[in-house]
Amino acid sequence: MEAEGLDWLLVPLHQLVSWGAAGAMVFGGVVPYIPQYRDIRRTQNAEGFSTYVCLVLLVANILRILFWFGRHFESPLLWQSIVMILTMLLMLKLCTEVRVANELNVKRRFFADFDPHHFWHWSSFGDYVQCVLAFTGVAGYVTYLSIDSALFVETLGFLAVLTEAMLGVPQLYRNYRHQSTEGMSIKMVLMWTSGDTFKTAYFLLNGAPLQFSVCGLLQVLVDLAILGQAYVFARHPQKPVPHVAHPASAKAL
Repeated sequence: MEAEGLDWLLVPLHQLVSWGAAGAMVFGGVVPYIPQYRDIRRTQNAEGFSTYVCLVLLVANILRILFWFGRHFESPLLWQSIVMILTMLLMLKLCTEVRVANELNVKRRFFADFDPHHFWHWSSFGDYVQCVLAFTGVAGYVTYLSIDSALFVETLGFLAVLTEAMLGVPQLYRNYRHQSTEGMSIKMVLMWTSGDTFKTAYFLLNGAPLQFSVCGLLQVLVDLAILGQAYVFARHPQKPVPHVAHPASAKAL
């Protein structure tokens, strides 16, 4: 009887927690990019942010949305992809405008040139939009033709989450190659680690497709490896050597 009497409190509380978790899942991935966006606007310098982060996340989330058409999963995960795509487009727009404004007498590059040497280094935000639309159109058409194939659908889902899980690998490799984490934001990696841990727990507790859980765990391991590098290289710093400035890779924001 006592348990039944508490239902009026427990049921709304459970619903509130569920809504909070869903909201955190939808918007949590955007939070780390807010200070980065503000810094770029304030300094008018986008060199510290790799636009390849945007490329990876755009591809991953477009594939995830296409995967949804073949195998419906939790709605918050679908909305997360939509919000992340919009966020990455905003980041690309700002970075492109700032970079072009700082370039003097540089030849303009366009997506329509189809020059692989300058891929993802175009002079107008519209070119990035064209590329994203072209990729979405081709991937969407292939998905439409193969939507009845269970193997294709499962592979599509795996590629989506695997692409996102590999986001930290360029940073991991860069740290190893330079034997240093100079220029990498520890705060940023900590935010990614906490976010990826929450996301993976959400996948496991809500019965998300297996691809999501496996690649979420992989993403957490990559984050932890980067933090391990920061600890090791801080205890055993290398002798400084002259080198040119390099843009931060995937998670060096």
